[in-house]
Amino acid sequence: MNAVHSAWQGAGRRIHMQEVGTRDGLQMEAAFVPTADKIALVNQLSAAGLDKIEVSAFVSPAAVPALRDAEVVLREIERHPGVVYAALVPNVRGAERAIESKVDELNLVMSASETHNLANLRMTRAQSFRALAEVVALGRSAGVAVNVSLSCVFGCPMEGEVAVDEVFDLIERFDQLGVHGLTLCDTTGMAHPAQVARLVAMARVRWPRQTFTLHFHNTRGMGLANVLAAIDAGADRFDASIGGLGGCPYAPGATGNVCTEEIVHALQCMDFHVPVDLARVMHAAARLPALVGHEVPSQLLKAGPRLQLHPPPADFAAVRERALART
Repeated sequence: MNAVHSAWQGAGRRIHMQEVGTRDGLQMEAAFVPTADKIALVNQLSAAGLDKIEVSAFVSPAAVPALRDAEVVLREIERHPGVVYAALVPNVRGAERAIESKVDELNLVMSASETHNLANLRMTRAQSFRALAEVVALGRSAGVAVNVSLSCVFGCPMEGEVAVDEVFDLIERFDQLGVHGLTLCDTTGMAHPAQVARLVAMARVRWPRQTFTLHFHNTRGMGLANVLAAIDAGADRFDASIGGLGGCPYAPGATGNVCTEEIVHALQCMDFHVPVDLARVMHAAARLPALVGHEVPSQLLKAGPRLQLHPPPADFAAVRERALART
């Protein structure tokens, strides 16, 4: 493996971190996070240097009440140069609302699994593709970038394995439409590192000019391992969620997405160039339990960075003296 693509030799290689907690995380919460707090959270993440922030979703307020304030949030956040502000949109009407709110990128979602697509979106994959093709056309005509997120790329909780040929057929069709980027999603945390390495390597060879993002969940504790496997195969863009917020209704008991501060911390330790202010992200994450009403999965919040030092025991001097006296 070329050293530039080795997960064990960061050597200053640039990794792009993209925040999805403000959409993918908050949409799963029972408590409504006040609009002003959402805006403040996005502003903190912008100041921390995230490359992209998926701010909200322009979906039916009845379906996702937690994000019913999408327009207000998009319009009132502080926009930082170089940060892409994205929003999930399910259809043309959602895209129109997002474009009116000055979104930088539209994120469209469908599943690589027929069963999951029907259960989650109430459409066949063919119906979803036709609907999303209209949104792609609208985005292109409006001069707004379009990203497509393919769910269940690494497995479906109802079907099991999803054939790589089916995944690649969808990638090819969206690539032909001229989308700006494609996100390969491990929606329910079924991916494993060997599978990730194979699929990412194959996709990058077949579509060398396409911009791929990897979106992992930590459902079975393999989130960071999957990130490293993807890096080893050449990937350099990752979604993550502050505090590890998130989940999926089709993965009972699942933890959330991979945790932003944990991934940033790990990659910075390994000498990758991840220009994110970890202290700022952790400060923002520390406010989450009060906002959502429960503890968050982040282990880094509990333990702190690896070189966060602690004082020795109160009787350390006496222990040392006794030890020296014995020698």
